[in-house]
Amino acid sequence: MSQEKKFQLSKNELNVQFDNIDKIKSIYEKKYKDKTLLAHVHSYGCQQNVSDGEKIKGMLALMGYGFCDSPDEADLVIYNTCAVRENAEDRVFGNVGALKHKKRRNPDMLIGLCGCMTQQEHIAEKIKKSYPHVDFVFGTHALPKLPEIMYDAIKQNKRIFDINEYDDEIVEGIPIQRDQTFKAWLPIMYGCNNFCTYCIVPYVRGRERSRTSAEIVKEFKGLVAQGYKEITLLGQNVNSYGKGLEEDINFSQLLRMLNEVKGDFRIRFMSSHPKDATKELIDAIADCDKVCKHFHLPVQCGSDRILQLMNRHYTIESYMELIDYARKKVPDIAFTSDIIVGFPQEKYEDFKQTVELVKKVRFDSIFSFIYSKRVGTKAAEMEDPISVEEKSNWFQELLETQRSIGKERYKECVGKTYRILVEGEGKTGAEYLTGRNDGYMIVDFKGEQNLIGQFVNVKITQALNWALLGEIVE
Repeated sequence: MSQEKKFQLSKNELNVQFDNIDKIKSIYEKKYKDKTLLAHVHSYGCQQNVSDGEKIKGMLALMGYGFCDSPDEADLVIYNTCAVRENAEDRVFGNVGALKHKKRRNPDMLIGLCGCMTQQEHIAEKIKKSYPHVDFVFGTHALPKLPEIMYDAIKQNKRIFDINEYDDEIVEGIPIQRDQTFKAWLPIMYGCNNFCTYCIVPYVRGRERSRTSAEIVKEFKGLVAQGYKEITLLGQNVNSYGKGLEEDINFSQLLRMLNEVKGDFRIRFMSSHPKDATKELIDAIADCDKVCKHFHLPVQCGSDRILQLMNRHYTIESYMELIDYARKKVPDIAFTSDIIVGFPQEKYEDFKQTVELVKKVRFDSIFSFIYSKRVGTKAAEMEDPISVEEKSNWFQELLETQRSIGKERYKECVGKTYRILVEGEGKTGAEYLTGRNDGYMIVDFKGEQNLIGQFVNVKITQALNWALLGEIVE
């Protein structure tokens, strides 16, 4: 990894970035006059990346850029990358390669790569050597410096690479252009201290850093005032919120604080690490009427032996204690989880323990993945004797198990009425809308387009394999 440098963006230094924004805007106004340049910004991976993408768009909008959905019509393309799984990296390289011909037809086109994938030195070197049409590359730590990076690339007409591992503080005041008008992402902390052996995140996003509660509440109240109906609190491990701050506060207390804000909205959060999840947090979920009764609690594996190899710092017994306590405190709580299949040295006996755990917990849904080797992690150095074919068979067995449980969970919802946030058009038919209930289940129902972005009550009439069907009731 590259050498760590000290970089703390003070208010004055943030003003320097706004000066760079003005300089770029001035250059464009002189060169292109009345033409509005279009930017295509695509974020891969997690919600934190999507949130970062909204900050990128916020800065570009101040430069005078409009936005388009396709790179074909773009004057600027920025891919905000993910490093969690290999297929995400492969997609990025494929899409970047396809831009070569567009750049040849339009030499003034700018191409940038950023995010978790580019924070890795071996990836940055690959881009430098194999993708000469890419104009600038920056890692997760340098996101606030985007205006400076772009200005240098434009003014000096040379490639700019910034993947330094800055020891950065939280940078407040970056402009944001949100993708939606009724659902919002709100980061409360960044980075991770856990170093799970399969995960690259601590290496590319740095150590845990929490925002002050004052800044969070300020942004939260602003979102509520603007009419946002669902606000999702983000962090690599939200349960670690507050550690390192001068104020004495934890995540449970923050939830209670935000729940007191007046308005018609609901609160979600992700992700939680089981080792740091507490009964105090579950009590807060139970007590706070605006916090969704949905707990995404990634278990990753049902075998204690594999959990130890993963460096997860909890046992299945302690995990089940949390599940049981939550079901007593919040009887209608929905559980979802992440599961990795085929971790190095995992045996079929270990995998079967995962299947049994899934049957015992009866998750509403799971996000499951076959293990993906990540360069730089400890798991990448472990022996991995199980064939890809065998892992695929395990994966299908897990999916079938969860599919059966999901059907039963959905059938249990028939006849119940849920408050649904209407998100858009449904897949069931042209006249259908879609949304999610408190427990994150998809619900389709007939309704008018003007309901999008509003709460409605829906009585469930039918359970499909992938969603619930219902009708609006008073």
